[in-house]
Amino acid sequence: MKLFEKTGKMALGSRLRLLTSRITDDASRIYELYHVEFSPKWFPALFVLSEDGEKTITEIANEIGHSQPSVSKIIQEMTNAGLVQENRGSGDKRRTAVALTEKGEKIAGEIKIQGIDVDAAIDSVIAQARHNLWEAIEEWEYLLDEKSLFRRVQEQKKLRESKEVQIVAYEEKYQQAFRLLNEEWISTYFKMEEADYKALDNPKSYILDKGGRIFVALYKNEPVGVCALIKMDDPDYDYELAKMAVSPKIQGKSIGWLLGQAIVDAAKESGAFKIYLESNTSLKPAINLYQKLGFRKVIGRSTPYERCNIQMELELNSSANP
Repeated sequence: MKLFEKTGKMALGSRLRLLTSRITDDASRIYELYHVEFSPKWFPALFVLSEDGEKTITEIANEIGHSQPSVSKIIQEMTNAGLVQENRGSGDKRRTAVALTEKGEKIAGEIKIQGIDVDAAIDSVIAQARHNLWEAIEEWEYLLDEKSLFRRVQEQKKLRESKEVQIVAYEEKYQQAFRLLNEEWISTYFKMEEADYKALDNPKSYILDKGGRIFVALYKNEPVGVCALIKMDDPDYDYELAKMAVSPKIQGKSIGWLLGQAIVDAAKESGAFKIYLESNTSLKPAINLYQKLGFRKVIGRSTPYERCNIQMELELNSSANP
């Protein structure tokens, strides 16, 4: 169909629905061909009951991958058609189960005979085709179970938008953004402390003049994220990763990861061996980010921040994975 040549893969769902409708229509005609009064949508439930015997609605739903309400509706329709009945031979009356009636078992037998011809017909299509659709469906189901199409699109969106993010060195014109982004972030979860004001009010004298670095993330030329690499006078650590803040209006574009990478790269370039940071375990996305960058928890150090309940370090000879 020319429409799908124009829409491309974006219309995958619509194309599959059309193909499903086409095959389902043919399935109805095939049942008529064999004089079997049966709806194609009943087949999975009929097959499970014919193979395994008595089952509950929940067990059937789990077996065929349908929702419980959907299976309940199908079983009700099959009951009305005289193919299924409740609690036949069940010793446990607390467990509502269904089984095929004599008519249902007869239909199941007739469908098995018709299935021989259906299998042969599908094999003939596979033989003519360049690609085996049956195997491809199984492969796609496996891959989408591993990672849904929604999640894959979400990742591609994040990747595309992250390419529009620039990480630049701090300039005086970004001082207000540096302060406001941090104030917004800290105030959302905690409260501003004295140590915060020292760094945010005087980034040049407190961070840059002492050998530190500040990076700014720009999205469409607007500052949306910041992070600092503060020089430490410490026997164990060369620098501290601090004052990372990303605007909540622009999250989901890997900005934190890009800022973190810029900080780590700058520390490596300076010849540093270890970076230190302080955070709070309630900030799960931030902790996950630090772990992806390669940071690991340490204990036993003093901190000027009330909100700090976790301290982490990064050895710069270790590798980090996004």
